[in-house]
Amino acid sequence: MALSDLFLINGREYEWGDIRLNVGGIEIEGFRNVSYKPSQEKDFLHAKGRNPRSIQRGNKTYTGSLTFTQSELIAIERSTGKSILDLKVDIIVAYVPDDSNVICTEVVKGAEFTDAERKMAQGDKFMEIELPFLALGLVTL
Repeated sequence: MALSDLFLINGREYEWGDIRLNVGGIEIEGFRNVSYKPSQEKDFLHAKGRNPRSIQRGNKTYTGSLTFTQSELIAIERSTGKSILDLKVDIIVAYVPDDSNVICTEVVKGAEFTDAERKMAQGDKFMEIELPFLALGLVTL
């Protein structure tokens, strides 16, 4: 049995319907997208010859974005009394399938949002707001 088989739910991968999102202690129902990633600077170390001798590692960074409906953003700002741009929050992303007890939780630590552009166009049925963020770390529980 492959190690990844331990995290399959009845032979299936986690699905969009399995995701639960909590931002700064507030459960978000009207989210449409979530993305986050760790990155690390890496460069070749060249010395004698044409081929690199090693790969050197530098700083790590954590970035991502959330996309909310307008009503969720308004609810967060009113409940905190602050602009979304002034908040520092932990973002908890939990993959919780209905038919399994195999739950995967990831915590994006110390996230701060960098933009909150509001826009609508003719024919739109609702407003989506993309919220890019920078974070201090990522922990898998």
